[in-house]
Amino acid sequence: MENNNSRRSFLKLSGTLAAGAFLLKDANATDLFKKRTVGIQLYTVRTEMLNDAAGTLKLLAGMGYKEIESAGSQKGNYYGLKPAEIKKVTTDLGIKLVSGHVHIGSNWQKMVDEAAEAGQAYLVCSVLPSQGQTVDNYKKCAEIFNKAAEDCKKVNITFGYHNHAEEYEKENGQVLYDVLLDNTDPKLVQMELDLGWVIAAGLDPQHYFDKYPGRFPLWHLKDMSKTTKQSTEFGKGDVNIAAMFAGAKKSGMKHFFIEQEEYTSTALESAKYDIDYVNKL
Repeated sequence: MENNNSRRSFLKLSGTLAAGAFLLKDANATDLFKKRTVGIQLYTVRTEMLNDAAGTLKLLAGMGYKEIESAGSQKGNYYGLKPAEIKKVTTDLGIKLVSGHVHIGSNWQKMVDEAAEAGQAYLVCSVLPSQGQTVDNYKKCAEIFNKAAEDCKKVNITFGYHNHAEEYEKENGQVLYDVLLDNTDPKLVQMELDLGWVIAAGLDPQHYFDKYPGRFPLWHLKDMSKTTKQSTEFGKGDVNIAAMFAGAKKSGMKHFFIEQEEYTSTALESAKYDIDYVNKL
């Protein structure tokens, strides 16, 4: 059980560097942090990956990234590389392809098989397979997710879902994201929590860690502006990056991926800035 008094004191710290210093005094949090290797969601460098996938992965490895999560692109889920090819490239660079973002559709089984060939541990749906901001639709999506997770389990892959901000809207007092969590099998369906979008929606990720402990093995670590709803480099938005790690244990976090969608300079410069920021915590 977490020490609630310590957590309250921790969250009162407003500066991210001060919060980081406090975090490292917590033996539990320090141990959790040291065991994690820094990952990146490749949507951060989507243009660079399309132009030169192998070369961009080499640059990311040089920055210190150890894990990656792919995303769908104009050239497929692996930026023009075949599943076996991206597995070899990443292995040779000392990077692990942990997860990948996909949509559930008519070619679903093909994507599952490709993820298995690529050596992924997770396959994450990034868009609801059925549209409609209603409780009934979210229950329908939960059924689809349960079935998709069964398909993934057959090839030793864990299925997950990645949120944006709209999932935190309500119908008749029910938070739609909670409907997903309540109607999916916790043994099969895991969640990749995008911390930036949760905070942009006006909520606290810790609320979900407390309500659904262990359901969030994957994180998107992202700084965002609550005003513009755009992402930025760490320390420049409204997300206290260091404070997020206080909830790592309760959330069940196993991997986190830095993600940035907008930049003040270039995508690669932002990727370097963000990993350096995290490594200094």
